Amino acid sequence: MSSDFEGYEQDFAVLTAEITSKIARVPRLPPDEKKQMVANVEKQLEEARELLEQMDLEVREIPPQSRGMYSNRMRSYKQEMGKLETDFMIKGLEN
Repeated sequence: MSSDFEGYEQDFAVLTAEITSKIARVPRLPPDEKKQMVANVEKQLEEARELLEQMDLEVREIPPQSRGMYSNRMRSYKQEMGKLETDFMIKGLEN
């Protein structure tokens, strides 16, 4: 059970690192490249949301006595996701 969750965690870490890197580059791109990068980041943000959903489902299957640690990690990942989305809205939509 937890091995599935840990696999999702690794995927989420890689994906959020890529998103963070791309968000940082968006403001410096020429308009045509910026449009393409914004679309790419939107797609990756959706993938990250889907990973969080899968992780949430995994946590629900964990026995209650072991669930606390995973629930705390999920809160942290959801906060990270919210920060990424906010950063994207600020930097991704600048002209």
